Amino acid sequence: MGAGGRMSTPSEGNKSQSNVFQRVPHSKPPFTVGDVKKAIPPHCFKRSVLHSFSFVLYDLVVAFLLYYVATNYFHLLPYNISYVAWPLYWICQGCNLTGVWVIAHECGHHAFSDYQWLDDTVGLVLHSSLLVPYFSWKYSHRRHHSNTGSMDRDEVFVPKKKSSMKWFSTYLNNPPGRILVLVVQLTLGWPLYLMFNVSGRPYDRFACHFDPNSPIYTNRERLQIFVSDAGMFAVLYVLYTLVAAKGLAWVVCVYGCPLLIVNGFLVLITYLQHTHPSLPHYDTSEWDWLRGALATVDRDYGILNKVFHNITDTHVAHHLFSTMPHYHAMEATKAIKPILGDYYQFDGTSIWKAMYREAKECVYVEPDEGDQNKGVFWYKNKFH
Repeated sequence: MGAGGRMSTPSEGNKSQSNVFQRVPHSKPPFTVGDVKKAIPPHCFKRSVLHSFSFVLYDLVVAFLLYYVATNYFHLLPYNISYVAWPLYWICQGCNLTGVWVIAHECGHHAFSDYQWLDDTVGLVLHSSLLVPYFSWKYSHRRHHSNTGSMDRDEVFVPKKKSSMKWFSTYLNNPPGRILVLVVQLTLGWPLYLMFNVSGRPYDRFACHFDPNSPIYTNRERLQIFVSDAGMFAVLYVLYTLVAAKGLAWVVCVYGCPLLIVNGFLVLITYLQHTHPSLPHYDTSEWDWLRGALATVDRDYGILNKVFHNITDTHVAHHLFSTMPHYHAMEATKAIKPILGDYYQFDGTSIWKAMYREAKECVYVEPDEGDQNKGVFWYKNKFH
C-alpha cells in the first residue's frame, strides 16, 4: 500500500463515465470468493496495531489542532470574518471526525488489530465520543454485510417496492421534493435510523438500536447493548458539564455542528454506496451472498477519499473482505478489478451531482416487465 495507506483513487473503473448507467451482471458470477481472494497479495490481510493507531493519532491530532485554533483565535477575528471562520471549522472538523468514525467502524469489523478486545475498546471509545452506540451498530451492521442486497434481510437502505410507496411519494418526485428528502435524510436520517429503524428492514415489533430487547439483537448480544448505552450516557454527561461550564452555544459551535457534518456524511456515503441505477437487489429466490456483496459501488470523493480512509472508493473490496484494514484496501481493489470484470462498479460522478441524480432515478425497485428473473429488482422512478 505504501504512504501510510493514503494512495490516490483509481481514476476509473471498467466502465467509461458515459456508460456508468449500464447495469452490472446479475447472474451467478463465474468466479468464487476464493478466486478473488487469491488475486490479493497476502500482506493485504495483515493487521498492524501500530499502523492502525497511527491513523487514530493522526486524526485526533488534527481534531485537536482545529479545536485549538477555533477556541483560541476565532474570538480575535473581526466580527464579520467569524461568520466565515466558524462554518469552515465545522466543515473541516466534521470531515476529520468522519475519518475517526470510519476507524471505529473498522474496529467493529475486527479490521483494526488481531485482538478483538482492543478493537472493541478503541471502537467503543471513538464511537461513543461521536454519540454512536458502538456494539449496537456493530451487530446490526454485521447483519448488513451478511445480507447485502437482500430485499428481505438487509439491514439498511432497503429500497421499497412500488406497491409499498407512501401516498405522498408522488408529490415528492420533483426537484423541490427531492431536495427536501435529501435535506431531511442528511440531517435527521442517522438519528432516525438509530432510534426508530427508519430505512432499515422491517421487524414484527419496534426496533431501536438503544433498546437491549430490540428484535435486531440476539440474546447473546443484549448485554453489550447496555455497554453501548453506558458509553453514550457517559459522553452525554460530559457534554452536560461542558454546557454548564461553557454554555450551550460554545458546545454547539465546537462539537454539535461538526457532529451534524459527520452524521450527514455517514448517511451520504452509505446511501451512495448502495444506491445506483446500475445495481440490482434480490429477493430470497435469487439472492446469494456473493452477488449481494457485489451490489455496491465505489465512488470518488476527491481529497476526502484520504480523509475518510478510502472507505468511499474501496467499498466493493470492503464488502468482500470486511476484516481487511483500510490501509491495504486500495491495493486490494486494484488487484481484484481484473477478476471482477463487469461485476465491479465505479462511478466517478461528482458526489453532489450523483446525490441528486440517485434521488431522482432511484425511487423504488421492481423487476423488469417480462423478465423471467422475477427475483431481481432494479431501481425505477416512474409512477404513471
